Amino acid sequence: MNELSEPELESKPESKPEPKAKPAPGSEPEQRARVFLEGDLPAPEVHALPNGVAVVYTIPRNREEAENQDAAAIILVGASDTLLVVADGMGGTRRGAEAAATVVKHLAEAFTEGDDGIRMRTAILDAIEAANAHILDSIPDGGTTLAAVGVSGATIRPYHIGDSTILVTGQRRKLKLNTVSHDEDEALHHASRHIVSNAVGLGNMRIELGAPLELAPRDTLLLASDGLTDNLFLEEIIEILRKGPLDKAVASLAALARERMSASHGETPAKPDDLTMIAYRRHV
Repeated sequence: MNELSEPELESKPESKPEPKAKPAPGSEPEQRARVFLEGDLPAPEVHALPNGVAVVYTIPRNREEAENQDAAAIILVGASDTLLVVADGMGGTRRGAEAAATVVKHLAEAFTEGDDGIRMRTAILDAIEAANAHILDSIPDGGTTLAAVGVSGATIRPYHIGDSTILVTGQRRKLKLNTVSHDEDEALHHASRHIVSNAVGLGNMRIELGAPLELAPRDTLLLASDGLTDNLFLEEIIEILRKGPLDKAVASLAALARERMSASHGETPAKPDDLTMIAYRRHV
């Protein structure tokens, strides 16, 4: 995970439906948020949402020796909106998992019935600020990056802190959004790639608020901790993610990332790390 220094998929015909999903997390009042803390899922978990389907996967880098310092959540907002969250607790701190859980819990508790799109933006920003203040005050040796996306109908809006990734790819490999933009080959092999300068838990935390983006039918949104992006090249992620059933794509990404973590092949990246991702597609 990050240190705190200062934050074989076989394509199938697109006419086939997405896999049967679990009920939306808001089907009952107490189920408005599905939160994953220190998670270890045996397989990708599929969730039906008001405007699409989401697939979640999270696993620690070593099930026997280390806790998963990542956290994630699917949060229903009002009657039809959704907030997707991935937080990557920073491994250079003793309490990265606690920091990641803090920001996810603040976001999950920020909404009540009747919230709308305008309220969602305000609530997200307020919850992140409150989580940052709590970490600074009560978890001074903790920190976490954050990738969050509000979904309202066909429109998404990203909220980003640190080096966790938010990207959108079209079915024809067109990259429509990528929050972590850099020289990929240099970044994947650089000795200091685990150092970030922006995180929840820093006095100078910056919330990067992206512009609204409309998803076209079959566009795929991905939020991921750097357990994925430190082990796969961007073109590999896009090629696997862009088509086929969403749960199969997430399973393939996870399998390849874990294979890379266990053995370096010289020309491919290899960095053992916790691995968490949420992939989303809107209903056609």
